[in-house]
Amino acid sequence: MQTLSVFDMFKIGVGPSSSHTMGPWRAAQRFLNELLPEERSKIRQVSVDLYGSLAKTGRGHGTHVAVQLGLSGEDPETIDVTTIQQRIREIKESKRIKLVGVHQVPFDPCADIKFHDRQLPMHPNGMRFSVQLHNGATRDQAFYSVGGGFIVAEHESINGLVVPLPYPIENTLDLLAHCKACSCRIADIVMRNELSLRAESEIRERLTRIKDTMFDSIYRGCHTDGVLPGGLNVQRRAARMARKLLGEEPPASVDPWIAAIKRQPHNFQRILDWVSCFALAVNEENAAFGRIVTAPTNGAAGVIPSVMLYCLEFCDVAADAHFDFLLTAGEIGCIFKKGATISAAQGGCQAEIGVSSAMAAAALAEAIGGTPEQSAEAAEIAMEHHLGMTCDPIGGLVQIPCIERNAMGAVKAITAAQLAIQRDPAEARVSLDTVIRTMWETAQDMSEKYKETSEGGLAVQIPVNLSEC
Repeated sequence: MQTLSVFDMFKIGVGPSSSHTMGPWRAAQRFLNELLPEERSKIRQVSVDLYGSLAKTGRGHGTHVAVQLGLSGEDPETIDVTTIQQRIREIKESKRIKLVGVHQVPFDPCADIKFHDRQLPMHPNGMRFSVQLHNGATRDQAFYSVGGGFIVAEHESINGLVVPLPYPIENTLDLLAHCKACSCRIADIVMRNELSLRAESEIRERLTRIKDTMFDSIYRGCHTDGVLPGGLNVQRRAARMARKLLGEEPPASVDPWIAAIKRQPHNFQRILDWVSCFALAVNEENAAFGRIVTAPTNGAAGVIPSVMLYCLEFCDVAADAHFDFLLTAGEIGCIFKKGATISAAQGGCQAEIGVSSAMAAAALAEAIGGTPEQSAEAAEIAMEHHLGMTCDPIGGLVQIPCIERNAMGAVKAITAAQLAIQRDPAEARVSLDTVIRTMWETAQDMSEKYKETSEGGLAVQIPVNLSEC
């Protein structure tokens, strides 16, 4: 049984894609870090080969940017995102890269990063890093970016490590059985498992940091105008929308701004407008190489923050409800990863927006008083109405239709939670495990052109030339 933590589902990093940006970035870091120190100091040449989906949509997803930053020793969790474009320009103009921030070697991104349409055998998101040493010896390693920022080397199991947990969970049936046996909520079971991996103080500190990063990305997105990078000339909308909804001079920091929103008189339509605005804001930040939280992917990063902020500010819940919200959402994401996939290159957008919507729905249902069974049903309803959703980003950019899909996924999550808590779970005809199995079967049946290749759907209706290095 694969061991996954809530913190595998929520990773602080940089947009625009967990599988095409975060994964390759981490792989580049790991490749150099696993070389012997004496080998790193003797590198004379480095090259990167990208395969399959990483090649087909890599330029739009910033894969070439990510691998350069990873080779440079930068970390996606800590890098000053305002410096990214300047760093990439400097590498391109100088045709040199400082490996791990120390050892400078010749490097021409246009020649030393190669894009191959063919796939490596294990996964659509494959890449190979190669170095030549001064003595003529070579070192190379293939990696796979398997969704949500997870990477595995070619000699490793795609299922990861197994660590015994006090309440092992492979599927929803296991989770609900634990809840029933212990007479507790989903979040309680998840916390008990997390406590077997790390101290409670660390769990709460990390969850708070994740929440704060999510809300910071909402705030930045709601206060940044302009055009998104990449060539589609997509205008950022969240800031204009937020100004119109707030109707007053916005406070200069996150918490006062959220408090100002809460003080306003609200009706149903206005609340939904804010939810959509929050989701758009996060994914506009994501598209602009901003700092966001993978939840469970970058392309779907706006759903959970917007529903969680809705929960905290517009629902009658405790001020610290974000702890349980993230624990419950994270566990549902883990179950999807174990039973299906969170990679759009394997499952289409149902594996990203669909999963994030299910995670948010379950967490919201529990937060507003639902039972574990109702929470699971909320997740089922949310995913049921995302089944078959294709991943067809125009120009390979995580912009159209990705940004708006986050708003739709958030609203569906809220609706799913409301539907679930208004019904007796005994009346449900479809279980969450059934819909996860159906999602995986649908993913396997789906044409490859609808799996993050930009070779089908909207992507071929509006052609965009991103062939420049």
